[in-house]
Amino acid sequence: MTERKPIESWLTDMDGVLMHEGVPVPGADRFIKKLRDSGRPFLVLTNNSIYTARDLHARLNRIGLEVPAENIWTSALATATFLDNQHPGGTAYVIGEAGLTTALHDAGYVMTDLNPDFVILGETRTYSFEALTKAIRLINDGARFIATNPDNTGPSPAGALPATGSVAALITKATGKEPYFVGKPNPLMMRSALNAIGAHSESSAMIGDRMDTDVLAGLEAGMETFLVLTGLTSRTDIDSYPYRPTNVVDSIADIVDLV
Repeated sequence: MTERKPIESWLTDMDGVLMHEGVPVPGADRFIKKLRDSGRPFLVLTNNSIYTARDLHARLNRIGLEVPAENIWTSALATATFLDNQHPGGTAYVIGEAGLTTALHDAGYVMTDLNPDFVILGETRTYSFEALTKAIRLINDGARFIATNPDNTGPSPAGALPATGSVAALITKATGKEPYFVGKPNPLMMRSALNAIGAHSESSAMIGDRMDTDVLAGLEAGMETFLVLTGLTSRTDIDSYPYRPTNVVDSIADIVDLV
């Protein structure tokens, strides 16, 4: 087996790794502090496109995790970066919240429902039937279909909620058009994150709690991967996948000394 280069840069998922149901995972504060003190490049990643990086900075700060806004990378930011590279200065009809619309505005995109170049679907607390109908008609009229992430459900205190992947499936069923998903497990999100901090995959690691998004995205981007068992994946789940993480640890606390 080829020996990997020392880890110089870190990417980590947020939910299930640094926090769980709004509570910090023991050791998460020490991990973030160690990263900041070391000066190593790092980003906290999330597939959720609802919040801006500043919103997430404030939410993490409230639970004792000091993560600067510039160290947060969302599927909304990855989507805006992708579109700015592919089709600079374009137009889009957007279903989503401030995290997505702000990122697109900052990338120079104009929001419109008049012959947009793209229909962009993100996470929102309330999916409007009227907005979905408009999206379907615009796609049928030639707008290209982009979705921030493929997650089918999201958590809530009352149970699972339909998320971007499920709503995208509805639009696909009505139009026959599949979206391009930018977020994890697309390695594009990993590569855009690495580019944002000037890091290289060969000397970077991805930490996550899900085999089908975090580990897969890190693997396909050529990174070392760490699976933590504080989220959605148990040790017995690992063998059901045709690939493995580089490392399996109980929690983020076990990685602090590796920084």
